[in-house]
Amino acid sequence: MAGERSGEDTVSEYLDQNPELARWVDSLRGYCESRKQWSARREFILRNMEAFPTVQPGETGSSLDRLLSLSMVWTNHVFLGCSYPPAVMEKIRDMGEGIVVQDAPIHKTTKELLSKGKRSATAEGDADGCVKRAKCGSNEPDSRPAGRATLRPGSQKSGPLPQAPAEHQPFFNRLYKAVAWKLVSAGGFGPNLDHCEILRSCVESCKQTLTCVFVPLKDITGLPAGRTQKEGHVCEIRCQTVYMGTGYGKDESAAKAMASKEALKVFQGRKVTVKICRRRFKGRDVEDLVLLDEQPRSQGFPPALSYPFQEQEDPSS
Repeated sequence: MAGERSGEDTVSEYLDQNPELARWVDSLRGYCESRKQWSARREFILRNMEAFPTVQPGETGSSLDRLLSLSMVWTNHVFLGCSYPPAVMEKIRDMGEGIVVQDAPIHKTTKELLSKGKRSATAEGDADGCVKRAKCGSNEPDSRPAGRATLRPGSQKSGPLPQAPAEHQPFFNRLYKAVAWKLVSAGGFGPNLDHCEILRSCVESCKQTLTCVFVPLKDITGLPAGRTQKEGHVCEIRCQTVYMGTGYGKDESAAKAMASKEALKVFQGRKVTVKICRRRFKGRDVEDLVLLDEQPRSQGFPPALSYPFQEQEDPSS
């Protein structure tokens, strides 16, 4: 409607009239936030400053930390579909009431996705059956959509498909943003964080789960130099078959914590990239999907504890 102004226009006009406030609030923007995400979170911060009377521009404190954390939680919910305990969800909904996000993404619950997937699978099965019956007696190949085939020609070696890195990259781009926001709200990467919980919650917010493989140290060959003790466990973390990190510990819980910490280190750069790299698995070199940052590597990867790309049986057995 003509003459109707958006919340963003109102906020921009208010900040134009208060340049010092504008400079301060813009300093709170996360380096990975898009203009649209920051505009929404900025409005959330400004609308709720009155509820935190000790928050003063240019000053730090626990009240400001809490307001910023709630603003991150709200934007994670709006833009990534993250969910939190009911009390937290109720609070951020109240705090975000009246903020209009244009073309906000629509998120579906896992239950809705699974239900849709079952219906789609049934429909596709019926369609495939019709196609096969129509082609009965014909020498024409079964022309399925690209990317649907799961079997490979017998002459092709086992391992990730050449197009696999490009197929996985969009998911890990989303995960990168989720991890970056989570670390910002936690005060940055550090040794005192619950690395397992941060990684798990970020992966689940992107509608995926982690895969952890545990192996006793005594069963591992090719350990890094200096790793001579035989007590304890090794943990390897993957997501969507992509290797993320390996950790060593006195028990499975400690090993998982170290593996999670190593995985989160990859997210400290400007981006993450999925690549096909050579790794050792059961004494032989294999091609594996690996999540990398932009830092140059001076040494190889830890030996693989699992290898999800075998077709039927291990050729070395």
